[in-house]
Amino acid sequence: MHTRPLRFVRRAQLVTLPHVPPDRTLLDLLREDLGQTGTKEGCGEGDCGACTVVLAERHEGRLRYRAVNSCIRLAHSIDGMALWTVEDLTRDPLLRRQCADAAADLHPVQQAMLECHGSQCGFCTPGFVMSLFGLYQNQIAAGAAGRGGPEVTAEQALEALSGNLCRCTGYRPIVQAAQRMGALPAVAVDEAELLRLLELLAQDGKALEGDFAYEAPRSLPALLAARAARPEAQVVAGCTDVGLWVTQQQRRFAQVLDVTRVPELRRIDWHADHIAIGAAVKLAEAFGALAQQWPQLHDFGARFAGLPVRNAGTLGGNVANGSPIGDSMPLLIALGAQLVLASTRGERTLALEDFYTGYRRTQLAPDELLVRILVPRPPSPSAAPDALDAAPHSLQLLRAYKVSKRWEDDISAVCLALQVEVVAGVVQHVRIGAGGVAATPARARQTEAALLGQPWTQASIHAAARALQAEFTPLSDLRASSAYRRAVLGRLLQRFWLESQAAGAHEDQGQNGLQHPPHLPQQLPSLEHHHLPLLLQEVAR
Repeated sequence: MHTRPLRFVRRAQLVTLPHVPPDRTLLDLLREDLGQTGTKEGCGEGDCGACTVVLAERHEGRLRYRAVNSCIRLAHSIDGMALWTVEDLTRDPLLRRQCADAAADLHPVQQAMLECHGSQCGFCTPGFVMSLFGLYQNQIAAGAAGRGGPEVTAEQALEALSGNLCRCTGYRPIVQAAQRMGALPAVAVDEAELLRLLELLAQDGKALEGDFAYEAPRSLPALLAARAARPEAQVVAGCTDVGLWVTQQQRRFAQVLDVTRVPELRRIDWHADHIAIGAAVKLAEAFGALAQQWPQLHDFGARFAGLPVRNAGTLGGNVANGSPIGDSMPLLIALGAQLVLASTRGERTLALEDFYTGYRRTQLAPDELLVRILVPRPPSPSAAPDALDAAPHSLQLLRAYKVSKRWEDDISAVCLALQVEVVAGVVQHVRIGAGGVAATPARARQTEAALLGQPWTQASIHAAARALQAEFTPLSDLRASSAYRRAVLGRLLQRFWLESQAAGAHEDQGQNGLQHPPHLPQQLPSLEHHHLPLLLQEVAR
């Protein structure tokens, strides 16, 4: 089977590379084939960010910019896109200065890093620069520009840099550089010219349809036909896991089927009773949609991984991968999500918790693909979680917790998500999803049964916590022991109850002038993990 030419835009040029193996990574292509060694290899796992590059592709007539890890990105996945590496920021004719007087040699991102002393040993610096370049361009696209370039807050900088590690601990000046870059003479991409070049690639690509070692069909029927014809091909989306198989396990794939080019799989559709999220929707966008419906999920989504991983990985890929420590599945289970599986034979729907049959084993037939995730919406805005319902004394609550060794950019030891409706002090509805405690992401049905119909009291929570700890038999591994995981499960359920008391007291105060219970802090919903032991002491008293 022959290899399709790889085509992309770089420095205002249409680049065509023949004979690129289907499993070659973008980092290897840059460093070994093109001699672009400014992009560094640090971990080879998408953890450190030294290999970060920026991609742009067309989206609804505009350009969407994403900083991604090139070490676990397959080279062919950038076909039809624009690419920037750290070398390109001073050499790309498409990067136009907005001020005619400005004659600086460096891009504002680079100049700000220089002025703020944001580089020490320098190994990680190209990755930081590219993450900041992605933030810079997206802020311009969003219209967040001041007199010079885009205005960036420290919070925005920290989220954009969540996938970059500095071993010299130079984070403070790097964040200062992020805020400084907007005050320098602005530089922006000539989007009209780049869109023209990308359209030329798209037109050329239509003549390249056929059987290739790396296939990326552009329609759902074509994708399902390719899956039926070659069930042995490795299916890829964002490659955040398959890329690890290449770099860490030295696995090789003669045939690859990329699902990310199908428009139907890249859409988020809002319906009256549910959100339909295409399987190829990036994690950053999927969590953004969930946070739009449930704002309290923003921090959980931001902790899923570093931004470059969320920019590359897809919600469908995380679900279909079936890892027991995937963070999206416990949340989706708590929300009551359903999956739509499709093949040339048609579609079928099943609950997410019924999708898994064992460790990394699923219900997918050899010719099937996951195409959509259906997430139920609250019946009305007034019934959104953490708000009082139209009925008196009703409270709906939704929380998702991630416990890991590092606060950011780390894999969970335990993930727990809970959705509870309390009416007149009695639990009327409950769904609980758990990760990291079994061979698959799991629904805590026994714990749900222990809570359903019970009064929403500390005694009921203690009983449910014991049921939750008994329901699962976690393994001990490098992230946590079995005993620790069990203990955390019980503590998280108690934390959830404590936070519900704060939320309920807040609502009561707004309606009836009641005060918070004196033993509960005012800001429980935003507590960090190191506050939890003190809270549990209060519960025990």
